[in-house]
Amino acid sequence: MSATEPRPPMSKAEYVYSVLLDDIRNARIPGGTALRAGEVAKRLGVSVTPVREALRRLEKDRLISYEAHHGATVVDLGEEALAEYYGLRAVVEGLGARLAASRITPEELAGLRELHAAMAADAAHGRNDRLGAQSMRFHLRIVDIGGPAFLGAHARSVRDSFPVPAEASLWLDETQVKAQLEAHEGILTALEAGDGETAERIMIDHVRRAGTYRAHH
Repeated sequence: MSATEPRPPMSKAEYVYSVLLDDIRNARIPGGTALRAGEVAKRLGVSVTPVREALRRLEKDRLISYEAHHGATVVDLGEEALAEYYGLRAVVEGLGARLAASRITPEELAGLRELHAAMAADAAHGRNDRLGAQSMRFHLRIVDIGGPAFLGAHARSVRDSFPVPAEASLWLDETQVKAQLEAHEGILTALEAGDGETAERIMIDHVRRAGTYRAHH
């Protein structure tokens, strides 16, 4: 498809899938909730067919499960899954940081510093609700720089696999923000120095701390 051709419109099944995926990922639909195709269809103004197709995709993503007589239920992931999620993120994002140290360009580094400065300014003005989304951009940009072939896609897939309620972000906790920004600063310093080992170590520790925080809140 050439750049001038219009993109095909999102199918109804894709629309339903994207809405439900976003609701599950942000824990607006909590684990254990039954998803009835008819109710979802009515809420989103579509027929039941695209809803069933979307539910099949969510089952493939392991975000919902089907049980006899119960239908589709959002998977309720417990503490072990939480530990696995942050452990996997630490490995993938840590590797991304290590690889990025040897291939980051001055322009890419400047872009990351700009994002970091925007986060520091938001934190200074108490706009903590903006920090979680910006932090995700910061992390994924580093992984994209380090692993453009596979790693970026893996990092997104891991992040999409576990619901994170907006209010669970440690960026909303005033006592955590300074340490988190210092970790980002340390990663940037290591990337600028081409020190992959340090960048990886700080990133792994940074992600694990988020996991420990989440497990206790």
